[in-house]
Amino acid sequence: MALTSMITRVFEKPWVTKAMTPIANWYCNAAGYRKLGLRCVILAIDVDGGYDDLIPEDNDTVQLALKRLPPKEAYDRMYRIRRAVQCSVEHQLLPEKDHTKPEDDVRYLSPIIEAIKRENAERVELDSLIIKR
Repeated sequence: MALTSMITRVFEKPWVTKAMTPIANWYCNAAGYRKLGLRCVILAIDVDGGYDDLIPEDNDTVQLALKRLPPKEAYDRMYRIRRAVQCSVEHQLLPEKDHTKPEDDVRYLSPIIEAIKRENAERVELDSLIIKR
């Protein structure tokens, strides 16, 4: 069983998700991403990435997903990343009021990436069809 499918099956259980939520929130706060204003959704367990603001932009799927983002969300993403880089350069954290709150911490890029992966898999499947007459 692949690691991805095993993790998916485990997290389908509501009690596992409910038990892991406080631990995930603690980890996000301890890691400091929220203190830099970044979004850090840990329970969106994604073996490829995990944090929507920290997903590397070097593959075609992510590039296409970024193009599909609404303009405001794309602008907000770049603003959060630039602000976090500036804080990192200055060795400072954002003021408490600017920290990302857990309720504002939502997945915005991962669902688009997953949809693109499904589209690509469907395209490959349809391209490999053999028509028998």
